[in-house]
Amino acid sequence: MQLFQLSPNTTFFPPVEKALADPNGLLAFGGDLSPDRLLAAYRGGIFPWYSPGDPILWWSPDPRAVLQPEALHISRSLHKFMRKQPFHITLNCAFAAVTQACAHTRQEGTWISPEMITAYCALHEQGHAHSIEVWHNDELVGGLYGIAQGKLFCGESMFSTRDNASKCALVALITHFVRCGGQMLDCQVLNAHTASLGATEVSRAAYLTTLRALQDAPVAAFCWQPQVLPLSPMRER
Repeated sequence: MQLFQLSPNTTFFPPVEKALADPNGLLAFGGDLSPDRLLAAYRGGIFPWYSPGDPILWWSPDPRAVLQPEALHISRSLHKFMRKQPFHITLNCAFAAVTQACAHTRQEGTWISPEMITAYCALHEQGHAHSIEVWHNDELVGGLYGIAQGKLFCGESMFSTRDNASKCALVALITHFVRCGGQMLDCQVLNAHTASLGATEVSRAAYLTTLRALQDAPVAAFCWQPQVLPLSPMRER
């Protein structure tokens, strides 16, 4: 099958059914990281992922990893940890710092280049990208960021410099998002970490059906306003 090169003059993407099977989900290369192109990609179930110095690569894997809020797995040890309220958690109070930390705390290297950070900060300024920040005293020790698509949240990356910080960020996000009317998180690719939290795989076709149903559905007006989020212990599973 053909790998498509994107035109710099349009935000058009080829049908995701044209994506390669190996590597799984690779659909196209080229284009740019402009807000319009990124939003067009996410609306079509596509996301950028590439190494610094390489051409921009665009992906839509099959199957797709998703996390239903009711399936979130809270271990007994994490439940006990959360009861101690060890962290202070905020929403949309330090977006750039979270993206930079996600890039710099990965020992295996990162796809989160300076141009990626700039691009997602632009989406944040437009109200499309959001972050959860986890603080210990005044130190940023964990967090995550992603793109809102109505009642679907597309997670991009998370980081942690203290035990359980990223897990607490995810619990706080899901609790708040559900309270606002959110229904699903897109984890993109299943790995040991996302699986341990309750993520599962669905077919790309099923994911796209859900995406289309949720992406224009409104959530509560206060959902993405900067605020402090409670870390409420949920029922362990």
